[in-house]
Amino acid sequence: MKKLPIGVQNFKELITDYIYIDKTKYLHELVTNGKFYFLSRPRRFGKSLTVSTLYYLFKGEKELFKGTYIYDKWEFKEYPVIKIDMSDNTLTTYEEFIESLKDKINKIYKEEGITPTTKDLPTMFGNIIEDLNKKNKERTVILIDEYESPILEHLNNKEEAEKIRRFLREFYKKIKSKDEYIKFVFMTGITKFTKTGVFSALNNLNDISLDKTYAQMLGYTQEELESNFKEHIKETAIEMKMEEKELLKNLKMYYNGFSFDGENSVYNPFSILQFFKKKKFQNYWFESGSPSFLYEYIKGKKIRYEDLVKYPVSELDFSTREIEEANASIFFTQAGYLTFKGKEQYGMEYEYLLDYPNIEVKNSFSKMILEANYELERGKIKEINKTIWKAIKEKDIEGIIKEIKRIISAIPYNLHKKEESYYHSLIYTILASAGLNVTAEELTNLGRSDIVIEEDIIYIMEIKIDKSAEKALNQIKEMKYYEKYKGKEVYIIGININSEKRNIDEYKIEKI
Repeated sequence: MKKLPIGVQNFKELITDYIYIDKTKYLHELVTNGKFYFLSRPRRFGKSLTVSTLYYLFKGEKELFKGTYIYDKWEFKEYPVIKIDMSDNTLTTYEEFIESLKDKINKIYKEEGITPTTKDLPTMFGNIIEDLNKKNKERTVILIDEYESPILEHLNNKEEAEKIRRFLREFYKKIKSKDEYIKFVFMTGITKFTKTGVFSALNNLNDISLDKTYAQMLGYTQEELESNFKEHIKETAIEMKMEEKELLKNLKMYYNGFSFDGENSVYNPFSILQFFKKKKFQNYWFESGSPSFLYEYIKGKKIRYEDLVKYPVSELDFSTREIEEANASIFFTQAGYLTFKGKEQYGMEYEYLLDYPNIEVKNSFSKMILEANYELERGKIKEINKTIWKAIKEKDIEGIIKEIKRIISAIPYNLHKKEESYYHSLIYTILASAGLNVTAEELTNLGRSDIVIEEDIIYIMEIKIDKSAEKALNQIKEMKYYEKYKGKEVYIIGININSEKRNIDEYKIEKI
């Protein structure tokens, strides 16, 4: 059984000793059909491994690719390659970043036996592109990983971020001006800065981030998971005392659901690898290093679930302004905390529906919202989660309602809003923070139910404000929200919120 490639980002090491998911078909498409590319994906999704694979491809190391799609389809010859990981710099301050990057560029000069003729860093970068071309009699390949990492590090410090952005604009501009010396360019990042930033200097880049052709280039497809991890699936199912079919169903709910085109989805590779190593369901990706500024971002903008998913977004929303000025939903989508759950076409433009990709992200993000936006302490959230889980397992619906009431009453008075949408978001976030398979605005042929909990038993909730629990219950019946769950045990729950008391004052439960 081949080893799990946890943390391995070097293609040469990985292809020798570890499980490798062959993605070279996509790389062949890139290198034979274009020249300048940009791809944004969330952290720990395989961007660095892709850059490493391209490095060895252009270095002409054919034997490494034996058994892969590209092996007999590419003329393996060596090109000069400039490979820079922008996250592998000292990023504490602008000055330290510049010195760190300068060391990297000087190292390239030294390795190539070329003497720099200037101390200006952007000019040094431009010159080495040209010099490598002339020295090797082949055009230069440029691979830049995490291109905007120095900016993201200072996202909550606009002045510092802007200084870095101005510098990177001049630095990356050299890629465009040295076109005649360049064979291929591939840049990766988490986000795309466009309005007046880095991409204003790189308008010749082909952004494939939302391109259907490359939607499954990073991450694992269902077929890739089942064919490449057969032994791990079998071993894990035995250890967890679970049928393989049930294990695969749970894996899909927890770690699949990332979509970059609104049609096709992939698994988070980091979570899958960690799961097979530890053989238990945990929130591996989210808790492996969500950016430190995420909590402050949620708190500062008073983020609610409803705000994130209420409106669809268009392709233009991802390319018309800097990330600091964009809607929170755009930032969270690029960072991987939201994903496309469908798309609609209007004329020449697509609009995408947004939601959390899976239970892992939904659970962790909901906990963070409760802590940052509703001022609930982390210990209290943990206690809430345990109580709700116990009530679900015991089919204690009244216990769940009682706990929700208790939580709402613990939220500071000034944070409440007299809106149904506020309570929809809050109750959904409470349930999602407990790790339940819960959905909001679940679509049926006659309308949308407010909240659905889909565990061993189905619970359908309708929430009203200053009306009655009876009216909420009747809406579920009239719209037949329960019909799609025929054959399962279903409870319907009508809830009324008293806006003066700022809490649930009445609820009704029926079994269908």
